Amino acid sequence: MRSPINLFTVDEYLELEKSSELRHEYLGGQIFAMSGGSKEHNLIAGNIYSRLRSHLRGSSCSVFMADMKIKINLASEGKNLFYYPDVTVTCDREDKDRFYLNYPCLIIEVLSPSTETIDRREKLVNYRNLESLQEYVLVSQDELKIEVYRRDSRGNWLLETLGQTDDLNLNSVGLTLTMAEIYEDVINI
Repeated sequence: MRSPINLFTVDEYLELEKSSELRHEYLGGQIFAMSGGSKEHNLIAGNIYSRLRSHLRGSSCSVFMADMKIKINLASEGKNLFYYPDVTVTCDREDKDRFYLNYPCLIIEVLSPSTETIDRREKLVNYRNLESLQEYVLVSQDELKIEVYRRDSRGNWLLETLGQTDDLNLNSVGLTLTMAEIYEDVINI
């Protein structure tokens, strides 16, 4: 026996999210509940957020943590997507919606065993459709490893892999973070 898949409009999804105790990501009409993160995941995301928040204070940029959605309009497929990244920065004055961002310049995901494949494949492909996005950063929570996908001046995406002795240069916001700052209270360096 087949069960029909319940599809939601964007407006229905956004209304449901306002009152939901769980966060859900939206993929072209379907919604998917998100799992909770580990202590390490939370500490790493918090470390990055706090340094970005301090650095961007007083600027035209805003930084958000896990409860702010990113909207992606896939016009060629007639679909909208909504994701909840771990840390997001927007510097676009047109990003005025209260519940989601349209123009992020920086997106950071802390990798979890349950979401790593989605972050590396699906989200990477879909985030690259955002014209405003300059950097997509994947941070391992189990080892000192960071992957930075960065758009060059020609619009091509380049990958830089960082290890224990490297610093994370966030060109989109003019901030450099050390591994010790990112992994504070998680991994001894």
